[in-house]
Amino acid sequence: MTQRIYNFSAGPAVLPEPVLRRAQAAIWDLDGTGIGVMEHSHRGAAFEAVLARAEAAVRTLGGVPDDHDVLFLQGGASTQFFMIPMSWLSTDDTADYCDTGVWAQKAIAEARRFGVVHVACTGKPSGFAALPGPDEITWSRRPVYAHFTSNNTIYGTQWPTEPTPPDGAPLVCDASSDIFSRPIDVRRYGLIYAGAQKNLGPSGVTLVIVRKDLVERGRRDLPTMLQYRTFAADRSMYNTPPTFGIYVLAEVLAWIAEQGGLAALGERNARKAALLYDALDRSELFRAYAAPGSRSDMNVTFRARTEALEAQFVREATAAGLDGLKGHRLAGGMRASIYNAFPEAGVRALIDFMADFERRHR
Repeated sequence: MTQRIYNFSAGPAVLPEPVLRRAQAAIWDLDGTGIGVMEHSHRGAAFEAVLARAEAAVRTLGGVPDDHDVLFLQGGASTQFFMIPMSWLSTDDTADYCDTGVWAQKAIAEARRFGVVHVACTGKPSGFAALPGPDEITWSRRPVYAHFTSNNTIYGTQWPTEPTPPDGAPLVCDASSDIFSRPIDVRRYGLIYAGAQKNLGPSGVTLVIVRKDLVERGRRDLPTMLQYRTFAADRSMYNTPPTFGIYVLAEVLAWIAEQGGLAALGERNARKAALLYDALDRSELFRAYAAPGSRSDMNVTFRARTEALEAQFVREATAAGLDGLKGHRLAGGMRASIYNAFPEAGVRALIDFMADFERRHR
């Protein structure tokens, strides 16, 4: 059997090994039914139990209150980029967005198709290496909602806590790359959305947590499949949902609970990231890209002295079983994505390899 290696991919990303084992068995036989999870009717009792387990786990782990719907959708975060403004923004309305990188900019571009976008803050002056501080955010007078991206995979920044929107403006968050990696107060949000492929499961399922009153306020003249109320009314089963993705998501959430929940996982993620940032800050060859105070616990971006050394480092690391370290094409350099399921042993293996590489290239 091929030995698994350390997977630093930004997504689809590493999954907990116990979950992979359970999924492997469930593909053949789901819960003793004699039918694999991908073969079951989504209307049948076996998958109904999976769906109920997934929603209950989201609510329990995230402390999701009863006045929020939990939806399992398709289309990734990119569909949410337009579905959100399509639902609540009209030509004369303004929505506020924090521009902290590529994914925020994609969301802004989609929102401008439907109404006015006010960019409340931007990380452009620092090359998106630092997040705007509270005194750098200027909200508009009466935004319909305020949107931010909690973690930025390309540049390696993460909001330490959510910004505070103007009174009456629902806070909307793209949490695709740090959802359930630390405690979260869902009550502060109008809508949270996240593609599953970083911390929750495989690609193909998107988690949306949305206040029920916002669901009801959404436009009713949209196509049926682009209304949140459609999925809220039918428990995400208006049409066939991504059944296997929901199954794996439920198993990942069960694994998170086994680790002690979001508080324990948040502490572990912070510890893993601190090990790597400390090594980078001590290094004379490597340097972290993101500024202290803005650094992500999920995606650690870093550079070497020259691009030639960066390319050599990635090649040698891959050969040594440290895969996926090449940085995003827009940012260059290197990127170690160390999501929930990434083991601390892998972080230590990377640090040891960096030290050896530096000794050989002083």
